[in-house]
Amino acid sequence: MANRERLSPTVFDIPIAKIRRGYYSAVYFSREKRILEKRNHAKMVLMQVFQKKNAILCGTDEAIAVLKLASGEYRDPERAYKLFDRYVEKQREVRKLRIVEKNYNKTELVTREMLNLEIELDRIWEDKSAELGISSLYDGDRITPWETVMTIGGLPQHFAHLESVYLGILARRTLVATNVASVVAVANGKPILFFADRFDHYENQTGDGYAATVGGVSGVATDIMGEWWGKKGMGTIPHALIACFGGDTVEATLAFAREFPEVPCISLVDFQNDCVKTSLEVADRFKAEGLTLYGVRLDTSETMVDESIIRNGQFGQEKPTGVTPTLVENVRRVLDRNGHDNVKIGVSGGFNRAKIELFEDRKVAVDFYGCGSSLLKGEGDFTADIVIMDGKPASKKGRWFRPNPRLERVS
Repeated sequence: MANRERLSPTVFDIPIAKIRRGYYSAVYFSREKRILEKRNHAKMVLMQVFQKKNAILCGTDEAIAVLKLASGEYRDPERAYKLFDRYVEKQREVRKLRIVEKNYNKTELVTREMLNLEIELDRIWEDKSAELGISSLYDGDRITPWETVMTIGGLPQHFAHLESVYLGILARRTLVATNVASVVAVANGKPILFFADRFDHYENQTGDGYAATVGGVSGVATDIMGEWWGKKGMGTIPHALIACFGGDTVEATLAFAREFPEVPCISLVDFQNDCVKTSLEVADRFKAEGLTLYGVRLDTSETMVDESIIRNGQFGQEKPTGVTPTLVENVRRVLDRNGHDNVKIGVSGGFNRAKIELFEDRKVAVDFYGCGSSLLKGEGDFTADIVIMDGKPASKKGRWFRPNPRLERVS
Protein backbone atom coordinates (compact mmCIF):
# COMPACT_ATOMS: atom_id res chain seq x y z
CA MET A 1 0.00 0.00 0.00
CA ALA A 2 1.24 3.49 -0.81
CA ASN A 3 2.66 5.69 1.92
CA ARG A 4 0.54 8.88 1.99
CA GLU A 5 3.19 10.96 3.74
CA ARG A 6 5.80 12.26 1.34
CA LEU A 7 9.51 12.24 2.07
CA SER A 8 11.00 15.69 2.61
CA PRO A 9 13.37 17.06 -0.06
CA THR A 10 16.04 17.16 2.68
CA VAL A 11 16.09 13.35 2.72
CA PHE A 12 17.69 13.19 -0.72
CA ASP A 13 21.32 13.97 -1.48
CA ILE A 14 20.55 16.01 -4.58
CA PRO A 15 23.42 17.84 -6.34
CA ILE A 16 21.37 21.01 -6.64
CA ALA A 17 23.89 23.25 -8.41
CA LYS A 18 24.54 20.66 -11.11
CA ILE A 19 20.88 19.89 -11.69
CA ARG A 20 19.95 23.56 -11.91
CA ARG A 21 22.67 24.05 -14.52
CA GLY A 22 21.41 21.07 -16.54
CA TYR A 23 24.58 19.07 -15.96
CA TYR A 24 22.56 15.84 -15.65
CA SER A 25 20.12 16.70 -18.44
CA ALA A 26 20.11 15.96 -22.14
CA VAL A 27 21.62 19.06 -23.73
CA TYR A 28 18.53 19.78 -25.79
CA PHE A 29 16.47 20.30 -22.63
CA SER A 30 18.94 22.90 -21.36
CA ARG A 31 18.90 24.57 -24.76
CA GLU A 32 15.10 24.56 -24.74
CA LYS A 33 15.19 26.34 -21.39
CA ARG A 34 17.64 28.96 -22.67
CA ILE A 35 15.63 29.69 -25.81
CA LEU A 36 12.41 30.15 -23.82
CA GLU A 37 14.14 32.35 -21.24
CA LYS A 38 15.58 34.66 -23.88
CA ARG A 39 12.18 35.04 -25.52
CA ASN A 40 10.38 35.62 -22.21
CA HIS A 41 7.96 32.82 -23.02
CA ALA A 42 4.78 33.68 -21.11
CA LYS A 43 2.43 30.81 -21.93
CA MET A 44 1.60 28.34 -19.16
CA VAL A 45 1.83 24.65 -19.99
CA LEU A 46 0.78 21.36 -18.44
CA MET A 47 3.33 18.54 -18.61
CA GLN A 48 1.92 15.01 -18.29
CA VAL A 49 3.99 12.03 -17.13
CA PHE A 50 3.13 8.36 -17.82
CA GLN A 51 4.54 4.91 -18.61
CA LYS A 52 3.23 1.85 -20.45
CA LYS A 53 3.09 -1.11 -18.04
CA ASN A 54 1.30 -2.41 -14.98
CA ALA A 55 3.71 -1.39 -12.27
CA ILE A 56 4.34 -0.25 -8.70
CA LEU A 57 5.07 3.46 -8.88
CA CYS A 58 8.12 4.73 -7.05
CA GLY A 59 10.32 7.81 -7.17
CA THR A 60 7.58 10.44 -6.97
CA ASP A 61 8.88 11.99 -3.74
CA GLU A 62 12.40 12.21 -5.13
CA ALA A 63 11.17 13.63 -8.44
CA ILE A 64 9.08 16.21 -6.59
CA ALA A 65 12.13 17.12 -4.50
CA VAL A 66 14.07 17.83 -7.71
CA LEU A 67 11.24 20.01 -8.99
CA LYS A 68 11.06 21.91 -5.71
CA LEU A 69 14.81 22.48 -5.42
CA ALA A 70 15.75 23.09 -9.04
CA SER A 71 12.82 24.81 -10.78
CA GLY A 72 13.62 28.39 -11.66
CA GLU A 73 16.18 30.49 -13.49
CA TYR A 74 19.36 32.45 -12.90
CA ARG A 75 19.01 36.23 -12.76
CA ASP A 76 22.28 36.51 -14.69
CA PRO A 77 22.68 33.27 -16.70
CA GLU A 78 26.03 34.15 -18.25
CA ARG A 79 27.55 34.92 -14.86
CA ALA A 80 25.99 31.77 -13.43
CA TYR A 81 27.52 29.62 -16.15
CA LYS A 82 30.97 31.03 -15.44
CA LEU A 83 30.55 30.53 -11.70
CA PHE A 84 29.40 26.98 -12.30
CA ASP A 85 32.42 26.17 -14.47
CA ARG A 86 34.69 27.44 -11.70
CA TYR A 87 32.71 25.39 -9.17
CA VAL A 88 33.27 22.20 -11.17
CA GLU A 89 36.97 23.03 -11.55
CA LYS A 90 37.26 23.45 -7.78
CA GLN A 91 35.63 20.06 -7.26
CA ARG A 92 38.26 18.46 -9.47
CA GLU A 93 41.02 20.38 -7.69
CA VAL A 94 39.80 19.18 -4.29
CA ARG A 95 39.89 15.56 -5.44
CA LYS A 96 43.44 15.94 -6.72
CA LEU A 97 44.67 17.74 -3.60
CA ARG A 98 43.10 15.25 -1.24
CA ILE A 99 43.64 11.96 -3.04
CA VAL A 100 46.83 12.45 -5.03
CA GLU A 101 48.78 15.19 -3.29
CA LYS A 102 47.37 14.61 0.23
CA ASN A 103 47.71 18.33 0.83
CA TYR A 104 45.00 18.65 3.46
CA ASN A 105 45.58 22.30 4.33
CA LYS A 106 45.10 23.37 0.74
CA THR A 107 42.22 20.90 0.41
CA GLU A 108 40.45 22.75 3.20
CA LEU A 109 41.11 26.12 1.56
CA VAL A 110 39.87 25.07 -1.88
CA THR A 111 36.84 23.34 -0.35
CA ARG A 112 35.86 26.67 1.19
CA GLU A 113 36.27 28.35 -2.19
CA MET A 114 34.07 25.69 -3.77
CA LEU A 115 31.39 26.14 -1.11
CA ASN A 116 31.46 29.92 -1.58
CA LEU A 117 30.88 29.46 -5.30
CA GLU A 118 27.93 27.17 -4.60
CA ILE A 119 26.47 29.73 -2.20
CA GLU A 120 26.92 32.50 -4.76
CA LEU A 121 25.06 30.37 -7.31
CA ASP A 122 22.25 29.98 -4.77
CA ARG A 123 22.10 33.74 -4.30
CA ILE A 124 21.57 34.49 -7.97
CA TRP A 125 19.06 31.68 -8.46
CA GLU A 126 15.39 32.67 -8.66
CA ASP A 127 13.37 29.85 -7.17
CA LYS A 128 10.15 29.41 -9.14
CA SER A 129 8.97 26.15 -7.57
CA ALA A 130 6.12 27.90 -5.75
CA GLU A 131 4.74 28.97 -9.12
CA LEU A 132 4.46 25.38 -10.33
CA GLY A 133 1.35 23.31 -9.89
CA ILE A 134 2.36 19.69 -9.29
CA SER A 135 -0.09 16.83 -8.87
CA SER A 136 1.04 13.26 -8.38
CA LEU A 137 0.30 9.75 -7.30
CA TYR A 138 2.30 8.30 -4.40
CA ASP A 139 5.20 5.91 -4.08
CA GLY A 140 3.73 2.42 -3.79
CA ASP A 141 0.63 3.12 -5.88
CA ARG A 142 -0.27 0.49 -8.45
CA ILE A 143 -0.38 2.02 -11.92
CA THR A 144 -1.61 0.91 -15.32
CA PRO A 145 -0.34 1.52 -18.87
CA TRP A 146 -0.74 5.12 -20.04
CA GLU A 147 -2.08 6.24 -16.66
CA THR A 148 -1.04 9.78 -15.79
CA VAL A 149 1.16 9.54 -12.70
CA MET A 150 2.14 13.21 -12.41
CA THR A 151 1.37 16.57 -13.95
CA ILE A 152 3.50 19.71 -13.77
CA GLY A 153 1.97 23.06 -14.59
CA GLY A 154 3.79 26.36 -15.05
CA LEU A 155 6.09 28.26 -17.34
CA PRO A 156 8.12 25.60 -19.19
CA GLN A 157 11.43 27.48 -18.94
CA HIS A 158 11.30 27.02 -15.17
CA PHE A 159 11.46 23.21 -15.33
CA ALA A 160 12.36 22.18 -18.91
CA HIS A 161 15.94 21.35 -17.85
CA LEU A 162 14.71 18.80 -15.30
CA GLU A 163 13.00 16.31 -17.62
CA SER A 164 15.92 13.88 -17.90
CA VAL A 165 16.31 13.86 -14.14
CA TYR A 166 12.77 13.32 -12.91
CA LEU A 167 11.94 10.79 -15.64
CA GLY A 168 15.12 8.83 -14.88
CA ILE A 169 14.28 8.79 -11.18
CA LEU A 170 10.78 7.48 -11.84
CA ALA A 171 12.05 4.85 -14.29
CA ARG A 172 14.70 3.37 -12.00
CA ARG A 173 12.69 3.44 -8.78
CA THR A 174 9.55 2.04 -10.40
CA LEU A 175 11.51 -0.76 -12.08
CA VAL A 176 13.01 -1.94 -8.79
CA ALA A 177 9.80 -1.56 -6.78
CA THR A 178 7.83 -3.46 -9.43
CA ASN A 179 10.36 -6.28 -9.68
CA VAL A 180 10.43 -6.67 -5.91
CA ALA A 181 6.65 -6.63 -5.60
CA SER A 182 6.44 -9.33 -8.27
CA VAL A 183 8.71 -11.59 -6.23
CA VAL A 184 7.04 -10.80 -2.91
CA ALA A 185 3.68 -11.74 -4.43
CA VAL A 186 4.71 -15.37 -4.98
CA ALA A 187 6.73 -15.89 -1.76
CA ASN A 188 3.69 -16.66 0.42
CA GLY A 189 4.66 -14.15 3.07
CA LYS A 190 8.23 -15.39 3.43
CA PRO A 191 10.82 -12.61 3.76
CA ILE A 192 12.61 -11.40 0.64
CA LEU A 193 16.07 -9.95 1.30
CA PHE A 194 17.46 -7.40 -1.16
CA PHE A 195 21.03 -8.49 -2.02
CA ALA A 196 21.52 -6.36 -5.15
CA ASP A 197 24.44 -4.29 -3.89
CA ARG A 198 27.12 -5.91 -6.05
CA PHE A 199 25.20 -5.94 -9.31
CA ASP A 200 25.16 -2.25 -10.12
CA HIS A 201 26.96 1.01 -9.41
CA TYR A 202 27.24 1.79 -5.71
CA GLU A 203 25.59 5.20 -6.12
CA ASN A 204 22.35 3.41 -7.04
CA GLN A 205 22.14 1.68 -3.67
CA THR A 206 20.30 4.39 -1.73
CA GLY A 207 17.41 4.75 -4.13
CA ASP A 208 17.32 1.05 -4.98
CA GLY A 209 17.06 0.14 -1.29
CA TYR A 210 14.21 2.59 -0.84
CA ALA A 211 12.41 1.30 -3.93
CA ALA A 212 12.91 -2.29 -2.81
CA THR A 213 11.36 -1.46 0.54
CA VAL A 214 8.40 0.17 -1.21
CA GLY A 215 8.12 -3.08 -3.18
CA GLY A 216 7.99 -5.15 0.00
CA VAL A 217 11.44 -6.50 0.91
CA SER A 218 12.07 -7.38 4.53
CA GLY A 219 15.73 -6.39 4.61
CA VAL A 220 18.48 -4.73 2.60
CA ALA A 221 22.18 -5.53 2.29
CA THR A 222 23.84 -2.19 3.01
CA ASP A 223 23.29 0.62 5.48
CA ILE A 224 22.87 3.21 2.75
CA MET A 225 20.09 1.15 1.16
CA GLY A 226 18.09 1.80 4.32
CA GLU A 227 19.05 5.45 4.78
CA TRP A 228 15.81 7.03 3.56
CA TRP A 229 13.82 4.68 5.83
CA GLY A 230 16.16 4.92 8.82
CA LYS A 231 17.07 1.23 8.60
CA LYS A 232 20.39 -0.63 8.71
CA GLY A 233 21.76 -3.27 6.39
CA MET A 234 21.58 -6.92 7.39
CA GLY A 235 23.81 -9.89 6.67
CA THR A 236 26.28 -12.21 8.35
CA ILE A 237 29.01 -14.24 6.68
CA PRO A 238 30.48 -13.96 3.17
CA HIS A 239 32.48 -16.70 1.49
CA ALA A 240 35.56 -14.51 1.87
CA LEU A 241 35.41 -14.76 5.67
CA ILE A 242 35.25 -18.55 5.49
CA ALA A 243 38.23 -18.52 3.13
CA CYS A 244 40.16 -16.46 5.70
CA PHE A 245 39.46 -19.23 8.23
CA GLY A 246 41.00 -21.80 5.90
CA GLY A 247 37.63 -22.95 4.61
CA ASP A 248 36.39 -23.80 8.12
CA THR A 249 32.76 -22.68 8.11
CA VAL A 250 32.23 -23.69 11.74
CA GLU A 251 35.06 -21.50 13.05
CA ALA A 252 34.09 -18.59 10.81
CA THR A 253 30.50 -18.77 12.04
CA LEU A 254 31.59 -18.98 15.67
CA ALA A 255 33.82 -15.96 15.18
CA PHE A 256 30.87 -14.01 13.82
CA ALA A 257 28.58 -15.07 16.67
CA ARG A 258 31.14 -13.98 19.27
CA GLU A 259 31.95 -10.69 17.56
CA PHE A 260 28.32 -9.74 16.89
CA PRO A 261 26.25 -11.50 19.59
CA GLU A 262 23.33 -9.10 19.05
CA VAL A 263 22.92 -10.12 15.38
CA PRO A 264 20.94 -13.29 14.55
CA CYS A 265 23.61 -15.64 13.23
CA ILE A 266 23.08 -17.21 9.81
CA SER A 267 25.81 -19.53 8.58
CA LEU A 268 26.71 -19.70 4.88
CA VAL A 269 27.07 -23.45 4.36
CA ASP A 270 28.03 -24.10 0.72
CA PHE A 271 31.77 -23.28 0.85
CA GLN A 272 32.77 -26.97 0.77
CA ASN A 273 29.87 -27.82 -1.56
CA ASP A 274 28.29 -30.04 1.08
CA CYS A 275 25.43 -28.08 2.59
CA VAL A 276 24.06 -31.02 4.56
CA LYS A 277 27.36 -31.91 6.25
CA THR A 278 28.33 -28.29 6.93
CA SER A 279 24.88 -27.32 8.25
CA LEU A 280 24.94 -30.18 10.73
CA GLU A 281 28.51 -29.43 11.83
CA VAL A 282 27.69 -25.79 12.51
CA ALA A 283 24.41 -26.56 14.28
CA ASP A 284 25.98 -29.25 16.47
CA ARG A 285 28.88 -27.00 17.47
CA PHE A 286 26.60 -24.10 18.31
CA LYS A 287 24.45 -26.32 20.50
CA ALA A 288 27.55 -27.64 22.26
CA GLU A 289 28.78 -24.08 22.85
CA GLY A 290 25.39 -22.95 24.16
CA LEU A 291 24.98 -20.51 21.28
CA THR A 292 21.92 -19.85 19.14
CA LEU A 293 22.17 -20.51 15.41
CA TYR A 294 19.36 -18.58 13.78
CA GLY A 295 19.71 -20.18 10.38
CA VAL A 296 21.79 -21.48 7.51
CA ARG A 297 21.96 -20.05 4.01
CA LEU A 298 22.43 -22.16 0.87
CA ASP A 299 24.16 -20.34 -2.00
CA THR A 300 25.42 -23.19 -4.18
CA SER A 301 26.73 -22.11 -7.58
CA GLU A 302 24.65 -22.88 -10.66
CA THR A 303 27.66 -24.81 -11.99
CA MET A 304 27.93 -27.15 -8.98
CA VAL A 305 26.06 -30.22 -7.75
CA ASP A 306 26.02 -30.46 -3.96
CA GLU A 307 27.75 -33.51 -2.49
CA SER A 308 24.60 -34.63 -0.69
CA ILE A 309 22.78 -35.01 -4.01
CA ILE A 310 25.70 -37.01 -5.42
CA ARG A 311 25.85 -39.25 -2.31
CA ASN A 312 22.13 -39.94 -2.43
CA GLY A 313 22.04 -40.41 -6.20
CA GLN A 314 19.24 -37.85 -6.45
CA PHE A 315 19.38 -37.30 -10.18
CA GLY A 316 15.83 -37.17 -11.50
CA GLN A 317 13.89 -34.73 -13.64
CA GLU A 318 15.05 -31.77 -11.55
CA LYS A 319 18.16 -29.90 -12.65
CA PRO A 320 20.72 -30.94 -10.02
CA THR A 321 22.96 -27.87 -10.04
CA GLY A 322 22.72 -24.86 -7.75
CA VAL A 323 20.24 -24.54 -4.91
CA THR A 324 17.48 -27.04 -5.65
CA PRO A 325 14.33 -28.15 -3.82
CA THR A 326 15.99 -31.52 -3.20
CA LEU A 327 19.04 -29.89 -1.63
CA VAL A 328 16.91 -27.79 0.70
CA GLU A 329 14.92 -30.83 1.78
CA ASN A 330 18.15 -32.75 2.41
CA VAL A 331 19.34 -30.00 4.75
CA ARG A 332 15.97 -29.66 6.48
CA ARG A 333 15.80 -33.41 7.05
CA VAL A 334 19.23 -33.75 8.65
CA LEU A 335 18.72 -30.71 10.87
CA ASP A 336 15.34 -31.98 12.11
CA ARG A 337 16.65 -35.50 12.75
CA ASN A 338 19.42 -34.13 14.92
CA GLY A 339 17.37 -31.81 17.09
CA HIS A 340 17.88 -28.59 15.14
CA ASP A 341 14.32 -28.04 13.95
CA ASN A 342 14.53 -24.43 15.18
CA VAL A 343 17.27 -23.57 12.67
CA LYS A 344 15.86 -21.72 9.68
CA ILE A 345 16.91 -22.20 6.05
CA GLY A 346 17.53 -19.35 3.65
CA VAL A 347 18.44 -19.63 -0.01
CA SER A 348 20.12 -17.33 -2.51
CA GLY A 349 21.88 -17.43 -5.86
CA GLY A 350 19.85 -17.06 -9.04
CA PHE A 351 16.47 -16.64 -7.37
CA ASN A 352 13.87 -14.76 -9.37
CA ARG A 353 10.08 -14.85 -9.52
CA ALA A 354 9.96 -18.09 -11.52
CA LYS A 355 12.35 -19.95 -9.23
CA ILE A 356 10.63 -18.77 -6.06
CA GLU A 357 7.27 -19.72 -7.54
CA LEU A 358 8.62 -23.20 -8.28
CA PHE A 359 9.88 -23.62 -4.72
CA GLU A 360 6.60 -22.40 -3.23
CA ASP A 361 4.49 -24.60 -5.51
CA ARG A 362 6.50 -27.58 -4.26
CA LYS A 363 6.20 -26.36 -0.65
CA VAL A 364 9.97 -26.49 -0.20
CA ALA A 365 11.04 -25.82 3.39
CA VAL A 366 12.57 -22.40 2.74
CA ASP A 367 12.17 -19.73 5.41
CA PHE A 368 13.58 -16.73 3.52
CA TYR A 369 14.86 -15.83 0.06
CA GLY A 370 17.83 -13.67 -0.91
CA CYS A 371 17.48 -12.01 -4.32
CA GLY A 372 19.92 -9.84 -6.23
CA SER A 373 20.46 -9.15 -9.91
CA SER A 374 17.00 -10.34 -10.99
CA LEU A 375 15.46 -7.40 -9.15
CA LEU A 376 17.38 -4.89 -11.27
CA LYS A 377 16.50 -6.30 -14.69
CA GLY A 378 13.95 -5.04 -17.18
CA GLU A 379 12.82 -1.66 -18.38
CA GLY A 380 10.28 0.85 -17.20
CA ASP A 381 10.53 3.95 -19.34
CA PHE A 382 8.60 7.07 -18.40
CA THR A 383 7.60 9.81 -20.83
CA ALA A 384 6.64 13.46 -20.33
CA ASP A 385 4.60 15.48 -22.83
CA ILE A 386 3.28 19.00 -22.87
CA VAL A 387 -0.43 18.38 -23.46
CA ILE A 388 -1.96 21.79 -22.72
CA MET A 389 -0.73 25.35 -23.34
CA ASP A 390 -2.73 28.39 -22.28
CA GLY A 391 -5.68 26.12 -21.61
CA LYS A 392 -5.73 24.58 -25.09
CA PRO A 393 -4.59 21.15 -26.36
CA ALA A 394 -0.93 21.31 -27.37
CA SER A 395 0.37 17.75 -27.50
CA LYS A 396 2.08 16.05 -30.40
CA LYS A 397 0.04 13.67 -32.56
CA GLY A 398 -0.86 10.48 -30.75
CA ARG A 399 -0.77 12.06 -27.29
CA TRP A 400 -3.50 13.90 -25.44
CA PHE A 401 -4.41 15.03 -21.96
CA ARG A 402 -5.41 12.09 -19.78
CA PRO A 403 -6.90 13.44 -16.53
CA ASN A 404 -6.51 11.15 -13.54
CA PRO A 405 -8.79 11.65 -10.50
CA ARG A 406 -6.30 9.72 -8.36
CA LEU A 407 -3.72 12.50 -8.60
CA GLU A 408 -3.29 14.65 -5.50
CA ARG A 409 -2.01 18.20 -5.43
CA VAL A 410 1.49 18.52 -3.98
CA SER A 411 1.78 21.18 -1.31
